[in-house]
Amino acid sequence: MSSSHSHPGSAHEPALRRALELALEYLAALDEAPVGATVSGAELRQRLDGALPETGLEAEAVILRLAAAVRGGLLGNAGGRFFGWVMGGCLPAALAADWLTSTWDQVPGTHAVSPSGSVVEEVCGRWLLSLLGLPASASFALVTGCQMAHFTCLAAARNELLGARGWDVEERGLFGAPPIRLVTGDQRHGTVERAVRMLGLGRGCMLDLPVNSRGQLEAAALEQALTRDRETPSIVSVQAGDVNSGAFDPFAELIEVAHRFGAWVHVDGAFGLWASTSQEHRHLTQGVELADSWATDGHKWLNVPYDSGYAFVRHPGPHYRSFSHRAAYLQLSDSDRDAVDWTPEHSRRARGFATYAALLALGRVGVEQLVSECCRHARDLVQGAGRLPGVEIVSPAQINQGLLRFLDGRPGATEADHDRRTEQVLARINASGEALFTGTVWRGKRCMRVSVSSWKSTPADVQRALAAIAASL
Repeated sequence: MSSSHSHPGSAHEPALRRALELALEYLAALDEAPVGATVSGAELRQRLDGALPETGLEAEAVILRLAAAVRGGLLGNAGGRFFGWVMGGCLPAALAADWLTSTWDQVPGTHAVSPSGSVVEEVCGRWLLSLLGLPASASFALVTGCQMAHFTCLAAARNELLGARGWDVEERGLFGAPPIRLVTGDQRHGTVERAVRMLGLGRGCMLDLPVNSRGQLEAAALEQALTRDRETPSIVSVQAGDVNSGAFDPFAELIEVAHRFGAWVHVDGAFGLWASTSQEHRHLTQGVELADSWATDGHKWLNVPYDSGYAFVRHPGPHYRSFSHRAAYLQLSDSDRDAVDWTPEHSRRARGFATYAALLALGRVGVEQLVSECCRHARDLVQGAGRLPGVEIVSPAQINQGLLRFLDGRPGATEADHDRRTEQVLARINASGEALFTGTVWRGKRCMRVSVSSWKSTPADVQRALAAIAASL
């Protein structure tokens, strides 16, 4: 690799210009390109694998080779016809800020290492708390995603609950500590369980309570469960937006019961917490601000690049005690926020720049419009598909999530036949390249999920998706 250059930065210029050209070409093609992958894993391995070369290539050649090798293996989740999982697009301002984040290469673990990166995170935390209607005094952390947001919040819960019983878990660990249980609805997301496992509490500490027909954990069931064992320190995990049905737990009722028993209440709001920004939908989150911690994602509904999650904790003390760190080589501040004291990672990407750019580009009105429009598109998709022959609406789109099922019209068709038919239709829709949806099993039934989270989705995209569904029946 040549080291000669005529002016500062010129070594980067050919590769960066080529990357810009390829990026714009990719974005321009999204509206017409197939949404799903068009090549197999075997073909991608053939293109990408092989012996590591003895000598390296010039940077521009590397970018050209990489872009050519991955073509056909990239999902179109940056476009408007991607309705799988709960994956948002990427706002132009957030994408540009993310490029600058890599260019600036800041590591905002401490204020001294990146003053700008640290202050941007402070501002993001304050803006997000205000936007989501959470207590202004809550502490926060910018993390990789909702998985690590759960980890962060539940670590604070663990510290608080065990500390109240005279056990310093940060000093003594968990051997011999009083056991903790986590009580939640049986439709909880798997990331909550993974956080519990990583925290050393173990899957066995979880008590999954049956939810009602609306997908909600009921206060009476929670009270009964907490009454059975009053002495065990408890975390109650409630849900803002079920990943299948979009259901919201009745927060005020559940939190009142939990707090009466001295439990810590954590909110899984990976995408649903954003409903509080929409006047039309914020009734669904009524009372959520009364909880003790909250987890959500930016790379879902805020439409910032992966990876971006946010953890919020009402009680800064246990949050700080769970993660604070001192070492002789660190230059810590007495007056500025050092994120290393609040965040699981030590060295990490300065993901605050992209969040700041997204919030600045949208403002309160723009965030509300984004959330409301996604909900409207999801409703139109679910209702429009439900009018087609042989299509059953299993769960209407309360927010941006809904469930559809494709029925086998033969006389005497069984549930297994309907499951098979659903899989077949889903596969045909995705193979068309016109839209991409993903499947799930909900209450024993195979369904197609409708998930709309992107700023790029338009009514025209909804109509194209409906046409693809109709053509696949």
